[in-house]
This record gives sequence, structure tokens and C-alpha cells, in this order.
Amino acid sequence: MTENNNLQQNLTAAEKEEIIRSLLHKEGCWVDWGKGCQKLHDNGVSNQEIFEQTGLQNSHQNLVIVASKVFESLRQQEAGEDLLEYYRGPRSDVLYELRILNHQERLSAAKLIREKCLDVDGAKEIAKAMKEFSHLSQPPSGFTLNPGDAVAYQYWKNARQKKTLADKARLIAEGLKYAQSATARQQIESLLTDIAQTPQQNAPLLPMYRLESDEELPCILPVAGRFPLRVRDLDHVPILDAIEPFGVVEVQNSVSVVTIPSWQVILKAKKPVVIFCQGKDLPKETQNKSEELLIVVDLAVTEWNANHYFLTQEDDNLIFKWFNSSPQQQILGQLLVILRPKKILDEGNLTQPWQMDD
Repeated sequence: MTENNNLQQNLTAAEKEEIIRSLLHKEGCWVDWGKGCQKLHDNGVSNQEIFEQTGLQNSHQNLVIVASKVFESLRQQEAGEDLLEYYRGPRSDVLYELRILNHQERLSAAKLIREKCLDVDGAKEIAKAMKEFSHLSQPPSGFTLNPGDAVAYQYWKNARQKKTLADKARLIAEGLKYAQSATARQQIESLLTDIAQTPQQNAPLLPMYRLESDEELPCILPVAGRFPLRVRDLDHVPILDAIEPFGVVEVQNSVSVVTIPSWQVILKAKKPVVIFCQGKDLPKETQNKSEELLIVVDLAVTEWNANHYFLTQEDDNLIFKWFNSSPQQQILGQLLVILRPKKILDEGNLTQPWQMDD
């Protein structure tokens, strides 16, 4: 801590020796020791030299120097002799904690510390509370500038944040011990009313989610039917329009629909429909010929392309076929996607909570 000192006093060698002798024999009280150490420092005597000649540790030198300056600031604020005598006590460690306060705050804090008979920990708590309180733009409602109210405010604020009744009650009791104004006591006592009331259960969080990708939103497609199908079965398949932002689709009672992920290949289709068939109905052999399959066809694509399979007819029945050249047969649509059913090893696990052995 830096204080405004009086004009530096140049000491003679004899005066230095006298101060060192006085410190060695611990003459006077700690206030005199602090002033003596400060004079030696001002005249070029290092902490280590003082330690070697007096036995005062460097940390102790700093403590008594700073505390003696706090003591002098109390004297300048016209503190009573009884208060000054109390801190000559010795209570240098207590006054050291008040170094962070201004001169007026130090006097108020010193009086409160004496009134409550606080030790160094209590003094540190008061100084910290007063410093934080002084940073507020204006005193909180009900609390005054008294140092006790500043400490009480910290307990009041902390008590409001505690969840358990035991923690709240302990902090309320401490706050009431320090509160100096009637309004501050009322503010703290109001927390007792909150404790006495039956705690109300807080409403749970809303189960809110956001769809992050297109695939998370299902695509609803009309079903043309199941093989075997005829060409006329495609005539009554409607085009479903999805209403944003959630893809709501209005369907008639007689229309069957199915949902699949909103893959890009599906979203690009102009007139997608679903046809159910088995593996044996595909133009290329599959491992399981009787496996149920879901086929998505875009009825809007009727131009041949060697890189795709197409829906066409044969003897008035719909079939899937690949052509290596432009066909004579009419192309009714392009095969987009073939979906196989999800393989579930144990369906019972889907509805049971997870269990794990220790």
C-alpha cells in the first residue's frame, strides 16, 4: 500500500543506530516499530539489514509499517484515545486489513471491529465487504452506508442464493449480527419469512428442441400400392404439398402415406411416390428375394438415362427395368431409392431401460 508520507527525514548515523537499538529491544509498541522501520527504509536501510540487526522478519516489517500508517490515519480522523489505545493492543494485524479502505472508511470499520471484538479474519471480512459496497452506484434498498450494513448486505445477498434452509439460516443470523440500521434488519428478516413459507416447486424446463438438419424432418410420400400393380393404379396418386416450417401435409381419407428421411434425392423429386415390392421384383437379384422393400419413384422423370433404373410396364403390369439404350417401352418414372426394413435384433430392448452391470 502506498501512503502520502510527511517530508522524508534525513537521519544521522547516530539516529539510525538509536532506532535500530530501539527495535532490537522492542521498545514502545508496534506503532513505534512501524514508524522506525519506515524511517530506516527512507534512509536507504534495506529490509534484510533491519532483519539482521533487529530480528524483525521482512514480512513483519511490512505489516507494522502499513498498519502504523493505518493507525496514523485513524488519528488524523480524530479517533478517540480509547479507540487508539485499543489498537495499540497489539492489533497491528487487524489494522493491516483496513489498508484497502479510505481514511473515513477505516475509522468506521475500526469502531465496528472494536464493538464486535473481531480478530484479523473478521477485520478482513469487513474491509472486503465495505470495499465492494463502495463500488455500488448507490446503496441497495434498505441498506445504509454504515459499515455494519455493508457487511449485512453481503450476508443478505449470499443468503438469497443458498438452496438449503440450514445455509440460509446461518447467513441470516450473521447478517442480523452486523446490521446497524432498522431498514437493513427488516431486509434480512424478510428472508426469514421466505424460509417459513412452504417452498413452491419450480415449473420444469420446457422440453424444447430444434431440428438441426433436413434429414431430421421426415418426408411424407403417397403410396401407390404393392406389386403387382397396373398402370391405372398410378392415375390416382396425389401430389402432396408440405407446409413449412414443419412439413405439415394434408391428405384425404383414402390416401395412404409413408414417411422417410428428407434426403436430397427425395426433396429434388417433382412427383415422388412409394411402391412396395419384394426382392424378386427387382431387375437385379438380391440376397433375400422375399424381403419387403420400399421403392421411391419419381413419376415426373420419363426420359431415359443409362445410369438409372426405371418404372415401366409389361403386359399391363408395372415392373422395374434397366435399359442399355433408349427403349421402345414407355418410361413411367425413375427409381430413386430402395429402402430395406431396419433390422432389429431384439425388439424388447427398445422399450426397456438400459441396464448395465457394475
